[in-house]
Amino acid sequence: MDGVLADCFEQFVRYEHADLGTSKTIADGIGKTDDETFANARTYLYQPGFFRNMPVIPGSQELLHKLNEAYELFIVSSATEFPQSLTEKQEWLNEHFPFIGWEQMVFCGKKTMISADIMIDDHFKNLDPFKGRTLLFTQPHNQLADAGKHTRVYSWNEIGHLLLSGQQRINTHSAGNNAIAFAPVISKYA
Repeated sequence: MDGVLADCFEQFVRYEHADLGTSKTIADGIGKTDDETFANARTYLYQPGFFRNMPVIPGSQELLHKLNEAYELFIVSSATEFPQSLTEKQEWLNEHFPFIGWEQMVFCGKKTMISADIMIDDHFKNLDPFKGRTLLFTQPHNQLADAGKHTRVYSWNEIGHLLLSGQQRINTHSAGNNAIAFAPVISKYA
């Protein structure tokens, strides 16, 4: 969810600007972890409202709505590390993606438990062990890394082209249903 639907990098920029008066850009974060880019990143993650007030990644609302109509879609988020994030992430999803029902939200500690057809994520730690098709959503921290076996995507428009065009559509084995589980993950098994 963070880094794919919710703009975590921009949220760090806002928090650091309010805290220290600095104005970081995407260029400052290329190839670096959030902790390397933002002096107080770990502190911000524990502050109430950090997850609840993240900006939405452009194009995600419209495209996710279309994907939700075409696939069985699940939003998967590692939400148990930071105490307030579980509630804040659910509230955020309800506000910005009201077409996603509570049954489609999966909050967990590690995403390695997810079995699906497609996973979209910005972290290799989630994509590498995944058995299905993987889309690496570009964020500053992964921009310099070789995508390896994953398909790198730069925008939601690109995801739409890959997953909604006729020849690229995923056909699952169960009664011809299409399934997407988003970490977003696209799945018939999540």
